[in-house]
Amino acid sequence: MTGTGYLDNAATDTGVTSVAEAASPADDQPLYWVAPMDPNYQRDKPGKSPMGMDLVPVYKEESSGADAGPGTIKVSPEVVNNLGVRTAVSSMTKMHFEVRTVGYVDYNQDEIVHVHPRVEGWIEKIYVKAEGEPVELGEPLYELYSPALVNAQEEYLFALARGNRDLIRGSEARLRALQVPQKALDELRKTGKASQAITFYAPHSGVVDNFNLRDGMFVKPGMTLMSIGALDEVWVEAEVFERQAGMINAGLPVSIQLDFLPGENREGVVDYVYPVLDPVTRTLKVRMRFDNRDRKLKPNMFAEVVIHKHETEAALTVPQEAVIRGAGENRVVLALGDGRFKSISVKTGRSDGKLIEVLQGVNAGEEVVTSAQFLLDSESSKTSDFKRMNVEPQMSADDMSMDGMGMESLDMESMNMDSMSLDGTDSDMNHEEMDSESTKKEETNPEAMNQSGIDSRSNVYMAMNAQLQPVSTKVVL
Repeated sequence: MTGTGYLDNAATDTGVTSVAEAASPADDQPLYWVAPMDPNYQRDKPGKSPMGMDLVPVYKEESSGADAGPGTIKVSPEVVNNLGVRTAVSSMTKMHFEVRTVGYVDYNQDEIVHVHPRVEGWIEKIYVKAEGEPVELGEPLYELYSPALVNAQEEYLFALARGNRDLIRGSEARLRALQVPQKALDELRKTGKASQAITFYAPHSGVVDNFNLRDGMFVKPGMTLMSIGALDEVWVEAEVFERQAGMINAGLPVSIQLDFLPGENREGVVDYVYPVLDPVTRTLKVRMRFDNRDRKLKPNMFAEVVIHKHETEAALTVPQEAVIRGAGENRVVLALGDGRFKSISVKTGRSDGKLIEVLQGVNAGEEVVTSAQFLLDSESSKTSDFKRMNVEPQMSADDMSMDGMGMESLDMESMNMDSMSLDGTDSDMNHEEMDSESTKKEETNPEAMNQSGIDSRSNVYMAMNAQLQPVSTKVVL
């Protein structure tokens, strides 16, 4: 209860003292004396604190300075060196934030195409055999036989034979609406004969996904036969915590690393921040775009994501290791110069992992301790203005006086000491009768007790307690 142990011993052996002890010139007179453990306990002359400790003098030099006040300690250069004390200067800095998360590679949904039939029919031939197979624009996918397509071709041939332009335009528009390829139309005009099976071609370059085709399969309008996704550009979707969501916006640079490409970073950009938070995981989804013309990034690959944000406005910062985090407050230890240190409370803001923003408590250019600050903070906190815990105020010396304890109310004369005499007690109690009566009852009933003897003794004890009752006084230290 008298200190922190190491620095208390160092105060006498290695030169760690309070400023009041270290800076007291012989020709200056103390302004007042304070208790080492309670800076609010002040006296105008030397003496003892309520805890029995010698009061510490406070001089004009330390009380009038800008950095003076309870909690300031002085450490000799030898102790500073032995403790390995290092400091850093608080400064206005543009912070760089990094949000680290994980994500998965996915197709660019803006470049994915779904293949559906416009008419019902039967698959005659499949040119694509499996999901994941790459295809190029214009490459054949499948052949379809459909009576509806045969009828549409015959109507077109009939219009050509009649030479009716309106009828030709209408029948040709119907074939195009049924997605009959231009190659099939050219072949129809050239041969003048309807094809029983129409070949359909890839509308987009990419890889086949959601493949749902088999030879001879009957298909209907609306069925998804396959999807074709482009891989020249891919998405990476990741989730960030709610507390990080405020730092992320579209356009921020992103870098990813994949186990598939060890040691290689891919650079991209945040494309979209989803507006709705996941109610279960309490995370927000973020979508990023990455160039993939080399086709190395594959859908469903796992990626480690780092989102970078560079602040444009400077903020007052200190090294993150300088902050001593507590349950109710954060603290830093200021280096005041000449071996003087003081622990103060600070209000902190954002952190980028290396620097932490200080909103209140420290000014730009002040020096803070970044190592051994826990020992200095513990020593300084004995007389600091800021307390980590609310403790019950110590009772002053005046409060502990005999008068304050209400000892006057204990009138010793009012206590009838005669009634507490053992002789008087013995005179009221007939031991021979009690022993005789008790012996007889024990012989007849071993479980019986001498009630008269107990009542007699109880009366004596109650009388003694009644006389001693005023003495019960509780003293709270």
